[in-house]
Amino acid sequence: MILVLLLLSAMTALAQGPGGRGGPPNAPRTARQAAPVDLTGYWVAVVVEDWKYRMLQANKGDYDGLPLNAAARKVADAWDPVKDPPPGEDCRNYGAVNLMRQPGRLHITWQDDQTLKLESDAGTQTRLLSFAPSQGQGGGWQGVSLATWDSVPGGRGPVTTGSLKIVTTRLRPGLLRSNGAPYSSNATLTEYFDRVDFSEGNSYLVVTTTVEDPANLTAPYLTSVHFRKQADAAGWNPTACR
Repeated sequence: MILVLLLLSAMTALAQGPGGRGGPPNAPRTARQAAPVDLTGYWVAVVVEDWKYRMLQANKGDYDGLPLNAAARKVADAWDPVKDPPPGEDCRNYGAVNLMRQPGRLHITWQDDQTLKLESDAGTQTRLLSFAPSQGQGGGWQGVSLATWDSVPGGRGPVTTGSLKIVTTRLRPGLLRSNGAPYSSNATLTEYFDRVDFSEGNSYLVVTTTVEDPANLTAPYLTSVHFRKQADAAGWNPTACR
């Protein structure tokens, strides 16, 4: 009888699979469940890189640090700071390629288990960072963003850390810099979001960016920006593009 009970128990376990009760083994986790780091909350820009270009209107013809080709320079040289852009182009400085460099605040939340929602009070823009390939048409200022977790072991034990990787394509043409330096609809934006926590309690979000645009750039354009975590929505002030 003991042998029979053991055999029945073994058969039941095999029928349930190695995952035991509660469903199939190794069931895929959602992006939210698999997150190696928490990026949600309010973040305020800490402008310590390229202060002149991020806080002030860039002077016409100042392309320092931008690997523009001859065609892009010609377009930028034709920029007229006196003339207002057509109404449909008001947000061309707030497209995904340049949005994270704007001084202001971010609000990051989970829209659903497979999509992070990133809102910027600068220009009142919203980016949807999807962990599932999108069939959308794109063509907007924020394009279409595919997100993945770039996870690595965190040392001893099962602890995992990592970055959020985002690749954005299908963009509406916009500005790399506020003085008319352009990027095209064929630009590819690759970003890594890293959270860094310090012992005194401050947390920072480091965003490193690569822009590739054969139509306007002779080489990839690399930048990085920083944001500090806020405890609440203090200072959150969505403003229209200007």
